Amino acid sequence: MKTDDLINLLTKDARVRVRFGRVFLIALAIGVVFSAGLLLSTIGIRRNMAEMIETPRVLFKLGITLLLAISATRLAFLIGKPGVSLRSAAMTLALPLAVLVIGIATELLVVPQAAWASSMEGHFSAFCLFFVPTLSIAPLAAILYSVRQGAPENPGTAGAVAGLAAGGIAAAIYAWHCPDDSPLFLATWYSIGILVATAAGFLLGRKILRW
Repeated sequence: MKTDDLINLLTKDARVRVRFGRVFLIALAIGVVFSAGLLLSTIGIRRNMAEMIETPRVLFKLGITLLLAISATRLAFLIGKPGVSLRSAAMTLALPLAVLVIGIATELLVVPQAAWASSMEGHFSAFCLFFVPTLSIAPLAAILYSVRQGAPENPGTAGAVAGLAAGGIAAAIYAWHCPDDSPLFLATWYSIGILVATAAGFLLGRKILRW
């Protein structure tokens, strides 16, 4: 290959990388804003959030869902770039899981055993199971669209990661409304809602991200 041809090839590759990053950020922003607007226009933010946001449970819920959203979204961004190592980004997903385990252990130590079941069941589990997947639709569509502009090596895996990121984003948004603050509730019902989004991303990714 001639030197001029190599330079032109590298230049085109750089343009693709820049364009992918820009598309990803714009699409993600649109998806997040849409989901946040959907929450605000339907059930709204928790009425006493100004008071409750100072409590450890609420801070934990907001923090861990945001941590998952950021970690999974970073992995979804990298998975759209062929040849990029995903190991460090994938390992960061263990962080929110570890934090959740610590939160559950703390809850079990603080709350009497007789109240464990009620803490896990909460009061609005059905709301959670509906709104987390629903709020994940726009971010999932945005991430799948942008990842499709890249070149994911495994469509199913890329779709699942996109779904996980969308589920994390949806959970982080819904947490601003949810009145159930127990880590046991979070580990049960939020996780189910996020898994639904992840499964949807996997199924859609196998079709949409195939190339």
